[in-house]
Amino acid sequence: MSAIIFLADFSVMKPEPGLLLWTIIIFALFWMLMARFAFKPIQNALKQREVDIQQSLDEAKKAREEMANLKSENEQLLRQAQEERMKILKEANEAKETIINEAKTRAKEEAQKIVASAKEQIENQRMAAITDIKNQTGMVALEIAEKLIRRQLKGDAEQEQFVKTLLEEMKLN
Repeated sequence: MSAIIFLADFSVMKPEPGLLLWTIIIFALFWMLMARFAFKPIQNALKQREVDIQQSLDEAKKAREEMANLKSENEQLLRQAQEERMKILKEANEAKETIINEAKTRAKEEAQKIVASAKEQIENQRMAAITDIKNQTGMVALEIAEKLIRRQLKGDAEQEQFVKTLLEEMKLN
């Protein structure tokens, strides 16, 4: 049987020139159709995909740069806000100190005024008391003197004459 296989005519294995030519023409025609309707769209789709990927990468890079810029801007705004806060707190403390100092000064001035007024009132009352004491002392002295003079003037003619002379001199003045 092995001899039969070698003797058989395998025309499929031996291509004929006409068949070879038609196979090449059909293959070339198939290749051109594939190139036109399949390869170009695939190649265009691959190019478009490459462009889309590059654009996405560029956009991602741009987004990262914007995020970095936003982060630095946020940090800068945070620093400015902290500086502003510190400035406001400093101004508030200065205002507080100023108000406290002004209040202390006004309180001291008021206390000095009150003390001065009290001293003046005390001095006025002291002077009034001294004047009153002098007046009362004078009145008492006059009463005592009057009583002493009356007692001494009772019955002594010479003293009565002296009093009359004094009264006449007072009337002249």
